[in-house]
Amino acid sequence: MTSSDPGIVCFQHCGPKVFCIRLPERCPSCRRDLLEASFKLMPFRLPFPFIRASQYPGAVVLRPTTGDFLNEYYNSKDLHIGVTTSTGAIVEFDRGGLRRHTEKGSKSSWAQSLLVEQIPEAWIDHWDTVLLQTCKKPMWSSEEYKEDSNNCYTFVLTFLEALGYGELSKAAQNRTLFCEKYIVPRTTAAGKYISLYRKIRDHGLYIHAAQPSGISPNAPHGMEKPNTFGIGGKLCSIRE
Repeated sequence: MTSSDPGIVCFQHCGPKVFCIRLPERCPSCRRDLLEASFKLMPFRLPFPFIRASQYPGAVVLRPTTGDFLNEYYNSKDLHIGVTTSTGAIVEFDRGGLRRHTEKGSKSSWAQSLLVEQIPEAWIDHWDTVLLQTCKKPMWSSEEYKEDSNNCYTFVLTFLEALGYGELSKAAQNRTLFCEKYIVPRTTAAGKYISLYRKIRDHGLYIHAAQPSGISPNAPHGMEKPNTFGIGGKLCSIRE
């Protein structure tokens, strides 16, 4: 699993925007030498949407149940959610029961995660206290695990509701509301990056043609919405 930023670069020379990992010597549209060319849009690096969970204390984090986001995740697969402590330890609940552990090495399953939310430092002691109280509940044993009704999502929402932290805790009272407000925006933005990365990975670079009618003008850098990550029910399928 590759957890590091692939470094997608965007530039515009003679017409369409070009996305690539390595800047080509010549413009792929007009073949002019880019070392001597003037750019309509100077090359810049796209922000990488994923984080290493252990580097974000007091956070809610999300990853695919299996595999990584960049190369292996599709909308048909389930997601897995957990939280981090003040020291960056991962606390998660799955069919094996409740676990608390630290990340080790680049192959950690949490090395390529989405940051759902992170609390301010002033709340970190309260976060740890409420998390410990939540973890003591008997409902987080492997025997009590139920794929659809008592899973990782149940654990995180139970903790967040008890936390008493403004809108985050209020949204945690409703599974669908929390998903719509906190999960879907993160996965949708990440999905655009993933779709673009896979086009570049498979073809060397991606040239974005003129925007056709019907495409949202809010798509970043003129990207069309990818068909691999719709805002469908599966984005709320947090079951492991």
